[in-house]
Amino acid sequence: MAPGTAAFAPQPVSAAWPEAAAPPAPANFISPATQALLQRLPAPPPEPRYFGRNRAPADDHRDVTGGWLRAAVFGAMDGVVTNASLIAGATGAHAANHTIILTGLAGLVAGAFSMATGEYISVTSQNEVTAAEVESEREELERNPGRELAELAEVFMGKGVEPTLALEVARQLSEDPEQALNVHAREELGIDPDDLPSPWTAATASFAAFTVGALTPLLPYLLGLKSFSTALILAGLFAFGGGGIVAKAANRPALAGGMRQLALGALATGMTFLVGQLVGAQVG
Repeated sequence: MAPGTAAFAPQPVSAAWPEAAAPPAPANFISPATQALLQRLPAPPPEPRYFGRNRAPADDHRDVTGGWLRAAVFGAMDGVVTNASLIAGATGAHAANHTIILTGLAGLVAGAFSMATGEYISVTSQNEVTAAEVESEREELERNPGRELAELAEVFMGKGVEPTLALEVARQLSEDPEQALNVHAREELGIDPDDLPSPWTAATASFAAFTVGALTPLLPYLLGLKSFSTALILAGLFAFGGGGIVAKAANRPALAGGMRQLALGALATGMTFLVGQLVGAQVG
């Protein structure tokens, strides 16, 4: 080797030389654990069809959110039972027809406003309690993000998700604070902050339903029929039909639901008629 060329000879790479960093995973990279989970999932359903006769029956769902359904059902059944009972009590006391009409109208107006006010206060109070719980959860996420992350991962593991994947899902969901809050509220508190019932909707539904229910047994007197038996028949049909409709909506036997509601209404009406007779006899 010529003098002076040794310094330019290639040198072996040292074992301590750091290896080149691995390239970052692409954005659509799926980990082996995730791939294994996806392979165990059932095949997705066919694409839904939304127009005309091609609309799939499974795509249709009843809207049971907003707090209106419970308020409407409760208001209608309460209206017919309350006013039928009031009319029965007045009839049992041998009251005059104008007194029965006055009693029924007073019961209708007072009951409708009472039900609407009660529904509004009830739903508003429930929403305020819910908002307080959500705000408390928000503070916990800000103060103890690590502990909240572990809690969310434990929730997913409790549903059967593999621990490593559960932690990764919890970590990704927790990157967005609002998304993390919604997930924690649903999984830990059992509430959906974005789908709270409307107090005005509940109050309106209750008011309207109570009015219709209370007007049913009063209608014969308003039309001049003055027939207690007709009032009882209309009230019974309304109670039976309402109970059947609610049972059918809940996938229960309509006949059983109708008979249950009719029996409860008959019990209340019969007891009030008996009290009217006893009190009317004493007062007379």
